[in-house]
Formats: sequence, C-alpha cells, structure tokens
Amino acid sequence: MTKNKVYEIQENTAVPFHNNAFFCIGTGRMGLALQKQYYEQLELVQKEIGFSHIRGHGLFCDDLAIYHEFERNGQKETEYNFTYLDMVMDSYRKLNLKPFLELGFMPRELASGEQTVFYWKGNVTPPSDYHTWTALVQATLRHLISRYGEEEVVSWPVEVWNEPNLEGFWKDADMKEYFHLYDVTSRSVKEISSSFRVGGPAVCGGTDKEWITAFLDYIRENHVPLDFVTRHHYTTAFPQEEGHYGYAALHAQDQALAQLEPTRHIVDSFPEFRGMEIHVTEFNTSYIPNCPLHDTNLNAAYIAYLISRLGDSHASYSYWTFGDIFEEKGVPFTPFHGGFGLVANGLIPKPTFWTFSFFKRLEGICVHRSDESVIMLRKNKSYCGVVWNLDCNRSGSTLDISFTLPVSENELCLVLQLVDETCCNPLKIWHDIGEPANPTEAQNKLLQDASHPYITSARIAAKDKTAVVQLKLSENAVCYFELNSAPIKSDRGYSYEKVLKTGTAPQ
Repeated sequence: MTKNKVYEIQENTAVPFHNNAFFCIGTGRMGLALQKQYYEQLELVQKEIGFSHIRGHGLFCDDLAIYHEFERNGQKETEYNFTYLDMVMDSYRKLNLKPFLELGFMPRELASGEQTVFYWKGNVTPPSDYHTWTALVQATLRHLISRYGEEEVVSWPVEVWNEPNLEGFWKDADMKEYFHLYDVTSRSVKEISSSFRVGGPAVCGGTDKEWITAFLDYIRENHVPLDFVTRHHYTTAFPQEEGHYGYAALHAQDQALAQLEPTRHIVDSFPEFRGMEIHVTEFNTSYIPNCPLHDTNLNAAYIAYLISRLGDSHASYSYWTFGDIFEEKGVPFTPFHGGFGLVANGLIPKPTFWTFSFFKRLEGICVHRSDESVIMLRKNKSYCGVVWNLDCNRSGSTLDISFTLPVSENELCLVLQLVDETCCNPLKIWHDIGEPANPTEAQNKLLQDASHPYITSARIAAKDKTAVVQLKLSENAVCYFELNSAPIKSDRGYSYEKVLKTGTAPQ
C-alpha cells in the first residue's frame, strides 16, 4: 500500500507548533544516578539531544538515605544525610540539567504502613507524622539552597507525589489523604521561598478527570498554593504478559491524545486557573518497562506524531525515560527488553532516540504541520523538517510525500537523515545475531554502529522560485531533512564530474 501526500507551502505562511519536548526528561529512581552506565547514558542523551530538567522517583526512598531516626535520652529524634543526594545533584548539574523535584516516596521510618511498589520497594503510604514529613521537605530544600544558591534552586519545579489516583502508588488511592498531603507540602515549600513553583496532582489515566476536577476544587476552596497542573499520559491497551515481557497494542492514531484533551478544558473551566500551565511529567507509548514496543521503529514514528501535537495544550511533556538503567520490575535480562529508555543498555540509541534528536534541531517559524510532518523556515531562509510514516498495523505501507517550498536561491542542497527498519534498527541486528542476553564487546560495538541514521544528500535546482522536496518513506520510518542554499564554488581546476569519470588509462 502506498500513501501519496502532496503539499504546497505558500510564502509568508505560519502555522501553530510548540516544540516543548525538551523541558524535561524522565529517569528511574534517582539513586540509580550513582551508577556508571546511568551517567554514560544520560551524558549521551544530553550531548546529542539536550534536555533542561530531569524528573524521577525516589527522592526520599531509603537508597538515597536522607531520612534517619535515632533515640536519645528516651526520645525519638531525626537527622538527615545528604551525601548521596549531593552526588546525584552534582552529576545532573554537570550535564546542565535542573531537577524537576518529585517529592516521594515515603522513607520507611516515617511511613504509616508497609505497602510498597516496584522491585526496589518504594513506600507509598502517607507519613505517620505530617509535621515530620514537612520538616524533611523543608530541610532538603534548605540544604539544596545552601549548596546551589536560592536563585538556582527556586527555578527547580516541585511536584507533590506520583500518580496518587492509582492504588499502587498511594495507599487506597485515597483522594482526601492526598489532598491533605498536597496542602501541607505545598505550604511548607512556599514557606522556604515564595518563588518556588509547586504543582500536582500527577495523575495517570482512568480517574484522571475526576481527580483533576476535585483537586482544583480543593485548591480553590482552601486557598492552597498551586502554580501548575501535572498529569501523565500513555497510549497502549492493557498488556498481555508472557515470560519477562508485556505485549501491548497501541491506541489508534486518532485516539492518541483523546485522554489528554479534557484536562485543558477542566483547568480553564476554573476562572482562577484559566491558562495555567499543564505539564505532562510522564509520557510514552506503553506504561510498563518490559514492553518490546519501546525498542521499535514503530515507537519512534508514534512518538514523532505525539511530539508534533502535545505542545498545543501543554507547557512540557517529559518522555519516560532517557535510559534503560531502570529497575521497576527488577534488573533486565537483556539489552533489548522493552525498557522505557531512549538508550538501551550497552549505550545503544534506539530509534526513538533519533525522533527526539530530529525534533530538537527544528528551529524558526513553522510553515507546515500535518499528521506526518513538521517543516520550519529558519532565519537564514533555509528549511528543516521531520517527516514520519506511522503505520500502527504494520501493513507494509510506503509514504510518497512531496513539499513545494518557496525559495530565494536557485542552487540548493537537500540533506536527509533516515531512521527505518533497514538502516537504523539495532533490535533487528540483535535478533539476527541470536538475541544474546550479554553481548560481547564486539557484538555491542556492532549494535552501536547499527543504531545511527542513514545520511544522504542531493542537489536541487529551483524553478520559478520554488523547490520540490520528494521523499519516499517505508513503514514507520522517521526522516529529518534540511534544504539549504548551496551554490557550487569549485577550487581552480577541480571538477567533480571528472572525478566521477576517472577510470583505467588506455593501453
């Protein structure tokens, strides 16, 4: 099946497009930042893509060891240890990242119950003493300010908890208890500095509409601090479990954003909150860390579509996650295990890595946006764009697409970078070499080499002040292109045509 699309872009065109995908990136629990390959994966992501903030779970979990209780003279006292926290924050700052601080989960000694989540047992019960909880929050913020300066730290957004509308992440999904947690926590943050920006409720799916509506009612009625609204978004059906893996079907493209759409309306229905920022502090296709979909070109094309649309109503949308050093369901058995990350273990960029890299390069004025493409006009009158052929049903479709663009120069160069199932598909290489659980150094180098886009170029001659860019994309391909002015300026005596005609001397 071939899909044909033809677009003609007129001069002085400008269409809405907000490229807010790079404000924040997700991570597994923050204690993982102490691992070498975690840092190497994040360093690679920052070098090639570059995000502003990073958000993860586990700030107050026991592996970071911040909160401690001891007994003195028969009285329980508390103390704080910021040794590991400083190491984590220093590593983020070294990579030009600011934390998006998620306050959670509950330290074991402060918890009111035993319920935990994940392999690493994050406690999801309310504090046994709210005064002690807010003292912990304030002590942590004061420490960060003393180390990094108030002007810097107040620029770090603060989010209270994670997905409290789900029983697995907040005991009994107790709405009343969460609202109380948010109330006392947000006020304690503002007591440190009114310049801190604090938000919630970080809900995900199912009861999101009810929770956001009730949350804003509570905030309004009780005059609780709120600077932004947060929520999460995933786009697959319930997975089918098999062995170590979960296989999940995608929502159809026209339903990809349906669950998110009511949030903007709900927020704007409150006069006090109309226009307030909404941050999607987690998004991906599947919501499980063992879904093979995450490693595929299909994931890359689907995420390209989401990025092209999410900025319409959201101040940011944080991909969950940057890398596969991640242990919610335990330590993964293989490099390609369906992890959330943009980078597979072994420092292997997945196809979706390049979707983000391509969108990061977009700059200028958007002159075209469709269901399969975004094109920008730069200040120097060159063009750049991202084009994808999303095929959720893997029907083997081909996208033949052309763009007629107004230009001011006659000699142009088209440069393409292509990610598809032939030229940038390390998952296939891994499968073909036998799916080794622990690749050798040589195998890992092969997988790294197979994980880069195919680059090609062509010269285009303008006609009547227009140039035509024609692309043919296979199923679930993602392509980045640039169209630049490129008049030939040959050195004296150099002829490219003669170079190509050089052969054997006559006998």
